[in-house]
Formats: sequence, structure tokens, C-alpha cells
Amino acid sequence: VLVADDQADVVEAVRLLLKLEGYEVDGVGSPGAVLAAVERGAHDVALIDLNYARDTTSGAEGLDLLTHIRRLDESLPVVVMTAWGTVDLAVEAMRRGAGDFVQKPWENARLLAVLRTQVELGRALRRTRRLEAENALLRPRGTSPLVARSAAMQP
Repeated sequence: VLVADDQADVVEAVRLLLKLEGYEVDGVGSPGAVLAAVERGAHDVALIDLNYARDTTSGAEGLDLLTHIRRLDESLPVVVMTAWGTVDLAVEAMRRGAGDFVQKPWENARLLAVLRTQVELGRALRRTRRLEAENALLRPRGTSPLVARSAAMQP
């Protein structure tokens, strides 16, 4: 799990919670570090804060970060969190591709449930894309999936 927050104590709290559940945590403290970690890959889900600059509460940094993450890896589930949540901010985060929205301070059981769900969804999405790519390689060139399926059913 990639956990991003400019407050080290938040990252450590999430790390301890997730460690008890058997997750490995890659904790980072800035948008640049998030993007570098996403480029390296190997995360099942990212939990990112929406505010990184001191005294900022708009969520704009995190929303921009979310957009960049989606460009780098559209299959990586992203959960956003903030202490300054509003309905408008949550809607915008979801519009930009967040899988869920968590308000700080979080409830441990809800955070764990959200992350578990997003990990499962992300794995299923990657598995589906891998199978689609394999099927495309096996299909004769120029044949649509529907035609290939229909031909396979012929006696």
C-alpha cells in the first residue's frame, strides 16, 4: 500500500494499522515522491492526502496529484483522504478517478474495509486486462472478439 501524507505521524499511524493486517506500506510525504513510487509500480492501492503545503485546505494539490497518478497508472486504485472534506471535494475526487474518499480522523474499521475493497477491485481489473491482452494475441489478426467467439462455437 502506498501511503502519502506530509505529516509523518499520519503515515506511521496508517503503517501500524496496516501492518497488523499483513499489508506492506510504502510511506511518502510529497506529491513528487508519490509519482516516483507510482512509476516504480508494485502497489495494490494508493492512499493519498489531498493537502501537502502547510496551511492549505483546498485539496487542489491532491486533486492534481490524483490526475497525474491516473495518467501514469489507470489501473492503480486510489483512495483520497483529508481532514478538510466537503461534498464538492469528494465528488471532484471521484470524478477524477478516486475509488473512495476517507475523512480524517478515520475510523480504523472503515479505512481497512475501503482499502481491502480497492485492493480486490484493482487486482480484478489488472487480471481482466491481462486476460484481454492474452486473448488479443491468440485471436487471428483483424478478427473482432465477437466474430472469434462465434467461429469458435461452430461445429
